[in-house]
Amino acid sequence: MNVELILLALAPVFVLCIGIEAWYWRRRRPGMYSLRDTLSNATLALMHQGADKLAWLLIVPFYGWLYDHYRVYTMPAGWVGFVLLFLVQDFLYYVFHRASHRIRWLWAAHVVHHSSERLNLSTAFRQSLMYPVAGMWLFWTPMALIGFTPVQIVGVVLLNLAFQFFVHTQAIPKLGWLEYVLNTPSIHRAHHARNPRYIDRNYAGVLVIWDRLFGSYVEESDAEPCEFGIVDPIHTHNPITLTFHEWRAMARDVVTMPGWRNKGMALFGPPEWRRARAGTQGRDGTHAGSGDGSGVGSRDAISHESGAGKRAGIGTLTSASGAFEGGGGASEPVADSGPLGRVGQSFEQNVRDVGAIEASQHRVQIGRERGGRGR
Repeated sequence: MNVELILLALAPVFVLCIGIEAWYWRRRRPGMYSLRDTLSNATLALMHQGADKLAWLLIVPFYGWLYDHYRVYTMPAGWVGFVLLFLVQDFLYYVFHRASHRIRWLWAAHVVHHSSERLNLSTAFRQSLMYPVAGMWLFWTPMALIGFTPVQIVGVVLLNLAFQFFVHTQAIPKLGWLEYVLNTPSIHRAHHARNPRYIDRNYAGVLVIWDRLFGSYVEESDAEPCEFGIVDPIHTHNPITLTFHEWRAMARDVVTMPGWRNKGMALFGPPEWRRARAGTQGRDGTHAGSGDGSGVGSRDAISHESGAGKRAGIGTLTSASGAFEGGGGASEPVADSGPLGRVGQSFEQNVRDVGAIEASQHRVQIGRERGGRGR
């Protein structure tokens, strides 16, 4: 597939851009990049790509079946067909992205991308292997019904996502009149911010016209600098924990919450429904939930359990890759974690000092910036 070859050729370009950006920030803002954060992003990208490749093996034939039996039109070849393909897919991406912030089942996959408190080009690699399970592929099915071939569908999706790599940066300021048309770094910085002003805004893929048409656009403001991440931070760099923490919290809610309506809302309601319900019950004198912070706003719908052992995540797999654990300290080792666990613990020992230095630099840098803003 030609588009896949183009993206394969772009891979070293992406890596080069990350290297240039890291060098650019090295003296200006040393905390912009973290070794563990970047390694976590790269690992998540590999996991995501592997899952996507497997998913396409099933999904592409399904698109072909829809196209062969149920398409209502055959789209013309040439530039007219390509422009229509691009516009339809970019609109559907907007729908998918907005749904991913408002439906907990989808947010459980998408939260991975928002969980870092840094925003740099490597953040674009921070994706979830659970997107096929969440149902991202369903949002592209209308293209097959309209009359686009599976090759066209997969190609335009990949191109759209490739474009978005370049908006994950703080090095580029606002871009004038382009801010009215395209998704720019400034627009996407606001999307990744956890400030109340910015949460659940700017869902654009390539074109920002959808946000402006449907009332979800907000401008990045110098008066309110973006603070990145989710409202209840998950203090880990472990890719296993990052991938599955919200799925765990969601499953626990389905099991423990009474009534089918509550169980359905735990799966498909807005991510913040979990905390809103717990708060209401607390005021009524009934149980106020588990207090784990799960399901608490689309930017902060996470399971934030206390204690190093709980932060270890889901069993032996999480502990085995404990080299990625950060924040409040490393996870407690599992007694019999096997060879993979011993490798992870050894690697963790080697990078722990580096991580501590980086965390200290990051805190100092944030303090300086906030001091400069009079905060």
